[in-house]
Amino acid sequence: MASKEILLLVLCWGLGVLATTSFGANVTYDHRAVVIGGKRRVLISGSIHYPRSTPEMWPDLIQKSKDGGLDVIETYVFWNLHEPVRNQYNFEGRYDLVKFVKLVAEAGLYAHLRIGPYVCAEWNYGGFPLWLHFITGIQFRTDNEPFKAEMQRFTAKIVDMMKQEKLYASQGGPIILSQIENEYGNIDSAYGAAGKSYIKWAAGMALSLNTGVPWVMCQQSDAPDPIINTCNGFYCDQFTPNSNNKPKMWTENWSGWFLSFGGAVPYRPVEDLAFAVARFFQRGGTFQNYYMYHGGTNFDRTSGGPFISTSYDYDAPLDEYGLIRQPKWGHLKDLHKAIKLCEAALVATDPTYPSLGPNLEATVYKTGSGLCSAFLANIGTNSDVTVKFNGNSYLLPAWSVSILPDCKNVVFNTAKINSVTLVPSFSRQSLQVAADSSDAIGSGWSYINEPVGISKDDAFTKPGLLEQINTTADQSDYLWYSLSTNIKADEPLLEDGSKTVLHVQSLGHALHAFINGKLVGSGYGSSSNAKVTVDFPIALAPGKNTFDLLSLTVGLQNYGAFYEKTGAGITGPVQLKGSGNGTNIDLSSQQWTYQTGLKGEELNFPSGSSTQWDSKSTLPKLQPLVWYKTTFDAPAGSEPVAIDFTGMGKGEAWVNGQSIGRYWPTYVSQNGGCTDSCNYRGAYSSNKCLKNCGKPSQSLYHVPRSWLKSSGNTLVLFEEIGGDPTKISFVTKQLGSSLCSHVTDSHPLPVDMWGSDSKIQRKPGPVLSLECPNPNQVISSIKFASFGTPLGTCGSFSRGRCSSARSLSVVRQACVGSKSCSIGVSVNTFGDPCKGVMKSLAVEASCT
Repeated sequence: MASKEILLLVLCWGLGVLATTSFGANVTYDHRAVVIGGKRRVLISGSIHYPRSTPEMWPDLIQKSKDGGLDVIETYVFWNLHEPVRNQYNFEGRYDLVKFVKLVAEAGLYAHLRIGPYVCAEWNYGGFPLWLHFITGIQFRTDNEPFKAEMQRFTAKIVDMMKQEKLYASQGGPIILSQIENEYGNIDSAYGAAGKSYIKWAAGMALSLNTGVPWVMCQQSDAPDPIINTCNGFYCDQFTPNSNNKPKMWTENWSGWFLSFGGAVPYRPVEDLAFAVARFFQRGGTFQNYYMYHGGTNFDRTSGGPFISTSYDYDAPLDEYGLIRQPKWGHLKDLHKAIKLCEAALVATDPTYPSLGPNLEATVYKTGSGLCSAFLANIGTNSDVTVKFNGNSYLLPAWSVSILPDCKNVVFNTAKINSVTLVPSFSRQSLQVAADSSDAIGSGWSYINEPVGISKDDAFTKPGLLEQINTTADQSDYLWYSLSTNIKADEPLLEDGSKTVLHVQSLGHALHAFINGKLVGSGYGSSSNAKVTVDFPIALAPGKNTFDLLSLTVGLQNYGAFYEKTGAGITGPVQLKGSGNGTNIDLSSQQWTYQTGLKGEELNFPSGSSTQWDSKSTLPKLQPLVWYKTTFDAPAGSEPVAIDFTGMGKGEAWVNGQSIGRYWPTYVSQNGGCTDSCNYRGAYSSNKCLKNCGKPSQSLYHVPRSWLKSSGNTLVLFEEIGGDPTKISFVTKQLGSSLCSHVTDSHPLPVDMWGSDSKIQRKPGPVLSLECPNPNQVISSIKFASFGTPLGTCGSFSRGRCSSARSLSVVRQACVGSKSCSIGVSVNTFGDPCKGVMKSLAVEASCT
């Protein structure tokens, strides 16, 4: 019977004795590794930024990180969140750093606290508070006394907080590492000698705080001893620290890339990510961190760039909503287990490199006591190669690494995925207006028109055009530039046949132009060039004409030398050009009136509590500068929630008074550059693997479940350019009822089943395993099964030129009705449909 051919596997944990997290230990380092409690450690880390999720999400994110094989959680500390006004601090809610670190400890994980306090992170202004910009004589990130005083004060504040809560490992806490500065070596040449002295000062200042744990500087090749210099990048296997006494550490392994408004969605194949990790440990690394392991969401106005999207998903193993992304999470989990099987040998000795041939590399860690672990790499991008090592033959796919914990048996290959693929699904529903809503016109919406131009008492007049950031201090995205001027009846601009053009130049990031109260056009920059130049055809009237220009930012610059000097706003010229007769009137130096922010911001319309909401008149649609409000019931269930803003233009949204961030579904990515699949072989770059071309960069915007009540929720929108709020909908995201796996007959045995103590009915071989993502689900049907030469990918599998007739019946019998199942991928299970050909098993199943 076929069912008897299925491997009956008794899972015995053959991974050896895993080191347990031990707090209260002395943390040092040597040339091989971070040393905790006198023991060298191989450490797998992942970045989770606490303000990019919610406290209610933190325990689950941390636990899923631990389940995925992480030892350490790494986070930045965000100065502008914690000290929005000088000497006024905020550590509440999403900003509760102490709570986050304590939750990491409760899960039994270590923490790496990257204080910076410059963080980059695609975060507004790189994490610096805007008030810093206005300190007399200040210059950021150089040997400047005003800056150093503020940097030291905040850094000491954070260190003292951690000490008071006894959170450093030297006190019994989880923090084993701290970082000062961030990627300064990428730009320090611009600062000359002052940059060099600044780095020496920063190192000395950090050491003087006596944390009891090592400090690191990333991308800083001249980091002074004893600061550890570390690597950031897509690959760090070739990195070497600046001293033989320091370990090889990777603080940012970019698991994907960030999304910009106007850009396609980047992703990084897990085969390449696993290859990069394996290569790093192969070549002597002992600490590696995924940036990001969970990316999260840029709520409120926290995104930087400019033009960084509200989503900070980053194609991370845990997606924006906190759901497991498969097969990325599972394949990396298997990789981590394989690396941990080698830990004793990795930390005990330095590697040797036996020669295998061109584009091939063997690395052996062998101790005098008999421990032996090896890595075999094929760094070629085209051809699979069979190599001889220690008398045995090993097939190495192109751009892959095989891990041999005992120098004989392959436990893992980076290109061969045993983990399932889960296809996420989205359930869409129209906005459910709360039953007690009294809003009229049948829409469930009420509205308030935002005034065009000057409407606030704090407006002021100045000659000429002002730079925006210096004017608003980033208290709002918005700055009005307003001018009224008289056009004489005999002005050449009004001559018959003359076509007048309004010419505006702006440093960015976007602008909307109104003439006599009417929108005449909008313009916006991009992530590659924030500047805006527009020419709008306009109609002028004799007499008074009013020009109201609404300039706006989309996140402030967060990277680069002297980035704090990068300006924004309409700095001119602003000109009227008569295209028919060559007349040119420059308005730039006239008396302009300025208003920071919107009237609705001043009156706190985002709270939804104003008495000005109009629910009786016809709801304005596709009109600029409108505030909208509705009351709604939360989608049923516990799945993550998002709002689909299709139908809207650009603006910001608030749920129960909390900003879910900027929305901009009308900013569409370029048509070219995307492919249906991306070849993982060869060096990855941020534009190598793209999807969603020709579509909105972001349509779905995360609403944390913890921000919602079952009913009576308030949604407020500010729409800049015009939209129809009745078209927005709610979406809930599930891991999906479909799951797939595709395993060849040359795959290693799954790492969970590897080890000398595994008991199986026959010689170990490849196994295809399926497991429903939710505890209450079982495998209800098999959509596809083929053992032979199946083609395609999950969701589009098809039979190849040969397929065992027994495929479907064997898989059904093994899996249907069970939460999980495992099937041997061999001719012993299915028979041999085509002799002499490498075969594989592809399965797509449904869970209910």
